[in-house]
Amino acid sequence: MPQLEFSTFSPQLIWLVITFVGLYLLMSRVALPRIGGVIEQRQSKIADDIDAAQSLKNETDKAIAAYEQALAEARAKAHTIAQETRDTLNAEVEAERAKVDAEIADKIAKAERTIAATKTAAMKDVRQIAGDVAGDIVSLLTGSKITKAAVTKAVGKAAGQ
Repeated sequence: MPQLEFSTFSPQLIWLVITFVGLYLLMSRVALPRIGGVIEQRQSKIADDIDAAQSLKNETDKAIAAYEQALAEARAKAHTIAQETRDTLNAEVEAERAKVDAEIADKIAKAERTIAATKTAAMKDVRQIAGDVAGDIVSLLTGSKITKAAVTKAVGKAAGQ
């Protein structure tokens, strides 16, 4: 094995040092600065992306807050409109109910007047019929004829007049 031969050992060490120094200089002067620059660019790009994402998140939060506020205002407005509509409809229903109640009360009053007039007319006829029937009954029972005035007086007395 040539690596373990002591006669070629010192030139191998020299070439090792020269190669190491050359690679070190190449890496420290060329490769590492480029890699460092790429890493810095990547970090700045990531930081910029994070800042952009944060600003977009803030804008989104503002948009969501504005949306929720607009939604709350729309709900309040809808509630107000619904309440106004309910109030209007209730007022119309109450007006219609009052109108119908007035018509019903008028019809009831007319019906009561008609009933009272019919009752009065019927009572007038009842007294006359009662007088005629009472006169006929008394005539049949007693066999004597009673005057119409006496029968009317007796019916009035029995009726409480």
